[in-house]
Amino acid sequence: MKEDKNLKFDRSYLEMALVWAKNSYCKRRQVGALIVKDRMIISDGYNGTPSGFENVCEDEDYLTKPYVLHAEANAITKVAKSNNSSEGATLYVTDSPCMECSKLIIQSGIKRVVYAREYRVKDGIDLLRRAGVQVEHQPFDAKES
Repeated sequence: MKEDKNLKFDRSYLEMALVWAKNSYCKRRQVGALIVKDRMIISDGYNGTPSGFENVCEDEDYLTKPYVLHAEANAITKVAKSNNSSEGATLYVTDSPCMECSKLIIQSGIKRVVYAREYRVKDGIDLLRRAGVQVEHQPFDAKES
């Protein structure tokens, strides 16, 4: 019964991350992330350009600009600027984390990552598992919600 309740919360937070991703100005891929601790959302993020930059993520060749921040990085830096701690928290993210974001996840003390969509490159997931971070792929179908 407790596992059903936890799965229900996981699905709800993933659904919220998918909705949050819609705030992104990126055209190629919109990604959203939530950091949750003790069933409270302590941070959120979506992929986009740094503060003060134009809200355009792709160049004229439709390639992502190199300074675009990933949703996970935005959520982690946002919590770092707050009075909250991500130590022991869970990160809910629409897409599996890349290698760079996985390093930030490990260093921020996040202990669990739940993601909806698998990315073709899996080195970030492999690094998280190697570091002892619990990783769960929960494919999300909007019709289920």
